[in-house]
Amino acid sequence: MIVLFTDFGSRGPYVSQMMAVLYRMAPGIPVVDLFSDVPPFDVKGASYLLAAYVEEFPPGTIFLGVVDPGVGGDRRAALVRVDDRWFVGPDNGLFNIPARRGTEVEWWDVTWRPDRLSSSFHGRDLFAPVAACIAVGEMPAAEPQPIDLRLQPEWPDELPRVVYVDHYGNLVTGVRASSVPSSAIITVRGHSLSHARTFCQVEKGEAFWYENANGLVEVAVNQGNASRELRIDVGDPINIIV
Repeated sequence: MIVLFTDFGSRGPYVSQMMAVLYRMAPGIPVVDLFSDVPPFDVKGASYLLAAYVEEFPPGTIFLGVVDPGVGGDRRAALVRVDDRWFVGPDNGLFNIPARRGTEVEWWDVTWRPDRLSSSFHGRDLFAPVAACIAVGEMPAAEPQPIDLRLQPEWPDELPRVVYVDHYGNLVTGVRASSVPSSAIITVRGHSLSHARTFCQVEKGEAFWYENANGLVEVAVNQGNASRELRIDVGDPINIIV
């Protein structure tokens, strides 16, 4: 299985063009579009978001991740194996948190380049072909790298800010709920929020925080839009008061 994780958006041809490459080069391999609306250019936030979804997919899954504001520049192309799952995309920190949370990690700089390589769409021209090669059991030309030269050790284990706003306006953070006691109060933009286990435990229109289905701290308003009603967006920091 190949899983797409991009900031390309749901409109326009970009995701479909990558999928066309995958279907052509790896016919019969399932392709899942996990996220096409990752906040644009937010590589750091995307890394924490991606890490929360990795365990949902079986060993052998290939994550094709493209959040790549440095496309066409001198950033490297990464191929990473973390506990029998693969990650293909730009070497800009996107795979930092999944790799740090893994047990067995191998990292390569991809040296293979296609005959056609546009300066602005490496997702289609470089990363999708590499993902397709892995899917059919072929290893592209690549050079192994020491892990400690590729990770950003200054990044925290938990990222205390909003990294994604979903369809309902719920505010997903980069903090794993397992690191926060349920008695904690979360403050953000002047709002103080208590914990609830489910939406139905609070009144309609009430704001609260909870552990979402993927284990992250999330802020919501019961039957409301937390982003709009609380005026909170991607990038806003949260404070955890224990």
